[in-house]
Amino acid sequence: MKTVYEILGIHKSRDKTTENVDNSTDKGTSVLKGKFKIQKSEDEKRLAFGWANISIDESGEQLVDWQQDMIDPEELENAAYKFVRLYREGGEMHERGDCAVLVESVVFTEEKMKAMGIPEGTLPVGWWIGFFVTDDDVWEKVKNGTYPMFSIEGEAGRVKVEDNENID
Repeated sequence: MKTVYEILGIHKSRDKTTENVDNSTDKGTSVLKGKFKIQKSEDEKRLAFGWANISIDESGEQLVDWQQDMIDPEELENAAYKFVRLYREGGEMHERGDCAVLVESVVFTEEKMKAMGIPEGTLPVGWWIGFFVTDDDVWEKVKNGTYPMFSIEGEAGRVKVEDNENID
């Protein structure tokens, strides 16, 4: 059975070494630097689906994003609900909006996965999204791979996290 990382094109070994999609590695860390591939439906439907963010991987490890940030599951869930309530619009490269409309949003928490009967360790704790792409140019870039992943934008207070692995 394939892991979620194999399905999404992310290669993460069990020894906490991350192998990126470009085959480079970052030894001895738990930083996830792979790209979450857009999993899209048939081209004529103009639908793009994928992970907006993953907080905790399927083994229970909290992940660090491209900006070296971590987001707790509760904060991710709150941010996702706020986005759905207030915005529901997809943009292009954080520069212009009105390029896509949100059609699907699910925050997979441990509690929700348990309620749905999804076995523990199958999916990460994260936010899965789907957009109907309304802009012709943006849709072409999704199809040809120019835009291979989703990127979320937001504001948050940054809090330094202590390294607990070295504490006796």
